[in-house]
Amino acid sequence: MRRLPTILLLATVLATGGCSLSRTRIQKADAVVTLTVDRQDTCDPADASHCATPSPLIDAAIEANAASTPTRPVHVATLLEDGESAMAARINLIRAARKSIDVQTYIWEQDDAGKLVLDELVQAARRGVRVRILADQLFSFRDPGLLAGLARASDRLEIRLYNPTFHSARTPPLEFAAGILCCFYKFNQRMHNKLLVVDDLIGITGGRNYEDRYFDWDETFDYIDRDVMVGGPAAKAMGASFEQFWTHKRSARLTHLRDVNRELLADTDDPRHWNVPIYERPDRVAQIVADAEDPVWIEEHLGRASLRLNRVEYLSDLPGKTDEPKRREVRALTRHIMGLLREAKSEIVLQTPYLVMSKPAQKVFSGLRQQEEPPRVVVSTNSLASTDAFAVYAMSYKHRKRYLTDYGFEIYELKPRPADSDIDELEGRSTDVATPPLAAQDTGKGRRGRGSSHGASAGRPGPPSEAANFLGFGSRSGRGARSRPAPLLTAGVRFGLHAKSIVVDDTFAMVGTHNLDPRSDHYNTESGVIVYDKRFADRLRDSIMQDTRPGNAWVIAPRRKSIPVLSSVNEFIGDVSERLPFFDLWPFRYATSYELKPGCIPMRWSDPRFFECYEPVGDFPEVDVSLKLIYTRMITAFGSSAAGIL
Repeated sequence: MRRLPTILLLATVLATGGCSLSRTRIQKADAVVTLTVDRQDTCDPADASHCATPSPLIDAAIEANAASTPTRPVHVATLLEDGESAMAARINLIRAARKSIDVQTYIWEQDDAGKLVLDELVQAARRGVRVRILADQLFSFRDPGLLAGLARASDRLEIRLYNPTFHSARTPPLEFAAGILCCFYKFNQRMHNKLLVVDDLIGITGGRNYEDRYFDWDETFDYIDRDVMVGGPAAKAMGASFEQFWTHKRSARLTHLRDVNRELLADTDDPRHWNVPIYERPDRVAQIVADAEDPVWIEEHLGRASLRLNRVEYLSDLPGKTDEPKRREVRALTRHIMGLLREAKSEIVLQTPYLVMSKPAQKVFSGLRQQEEPPRVVVSTNSLASTDAFAVYAMSYKHRKRYLTDYGFEIYELKPRPADSDIDELEGRSTDVATPPLAAQDTGKGRRGRGSSHGASAGRPGPPSEAANFLGFGSRSGRGARSRPAPLLTAGVRFGLHAKSIVVDDTFAMVGTHNLDPRSDHYNTESGVIVYDKRFADRLRDSIMQDTRPGNAWVIAPRRKSIPVLSSVNEFIGDVSERLPFFDLWPFRYATSYELKPGCIPMRWSDPRFFECYEPVGDFPEVDVSLKLIYTRMITAFGSSAAGIL
């Protein structure tokens, strides 16, 4: 009897469209696309390359390729630290493309950022460039009508969706639940890769998806994120990786998706094609396009920051990662990262939004800690006040003692309003304290002195993070209350950390999509660039360490044992509670958050003078008492079994 609800749920899903399409329906939809696709050429096909916009970024990549030899490759690499540079670089490369553009992503929203990049790609296709977009089905587009129009936007544009469990572009709640119940390993395997490759000459990879908050354009909540742009031989490896995913059986053509197929067949004479988008903030879109076309701006913001270097590796897990979990090549990036960490001698600097260590990572850090002279391990991550993935944060909070004592981590949790944000841009914005839960709807701005403007409607709740999104703690289509960050005691700018980067011994560094968590290890496919160059490693390390400064982060450290006997009893009970898979209810944890006192200099939590210069500010500083905090406590108490899929 217990299985009856599950059987009924699966039967309902299958009856309402869970089966694949017939060959006849696919052929009819293909015919509609062939007959109605936009074949306009905005450029003479015989001379399409001359319609491309000149780009110093492309020129540098061509030069690097020309200077490379089989034994000594040459690359040009640029860290993209702020949203403005990251967006401008993408637009510049798309407009400079002559032959091909391949785009791979986990999330594609239809906000200003998503519409702008999509429009640029459509225009590139119409001038003669082959454009291919591969997006994870669960969190991209989700509008069958939009996709039906894009299928006919240009005969040189093709879109595929990765791993549509029930052969549809949209996944309504009933199918989401059925996917977990009937096909967990398939449904749970998502394509987390982010990649843009132009002409197999230059590519961008890193943490950013196509959504306003990844480019400092969301008015409620923005991410601190990072990409790396690489020109040279490594771009060919990026292109080869894309090709593996593009041709994989889990990458579905649009006409093979039930809801898109239905849209195409509903009106075979539908004249809809892609039109110029209507933006919420056309002024900022026009400005970023102007910047992307300005060679002086590109040189100042991107060219001067580029490094000419040699050894660069692009690595990616294989598609269908859960199909053959024991095959070595399947987890290529994960295995390589673990190998690099294991060889650390003096220091590891790690930045991750979700501090939930996978078992391989736990083994590596435990081994390093047991060495006679263990390397220093600095971790920059989110606080509850800065994250929108509170379920994942609860698991990090549960294991603070393990991280500090067993692994020797120095943990710095990001403040929701880092001190190095652009203060000038706060002029004219309200600083009133909002009444919970509306305090979650803060305004976001650019960071690190680089301004940006925002254009979503006031009060609109932001979508959830990648981790919170998958688990259903808020629907991207519904944008429910549980997807918002925790309400705070004060109003103002709010940021969350999304960058995934590692620097080892100041000699090599990784920028990519891997979070060192169980999902990254076992379920999501991940990608990243590893650069073996001290200059690049130093720049990346400086960037991460900036986010650990006292004005930008709280230090996580043990509670001071002020009452010897009671403090020891409290620690003992806390240890027992932490090891319980359920009922981890003890409220007085081993560690808490600390703030640097005025007049003191920053120091490590292991320094004997630490308590003289730091004062405790509570486990969840700046977070208002709310259901979000209660959720976090409950997941800490009862949710450890879910750590593998967070």
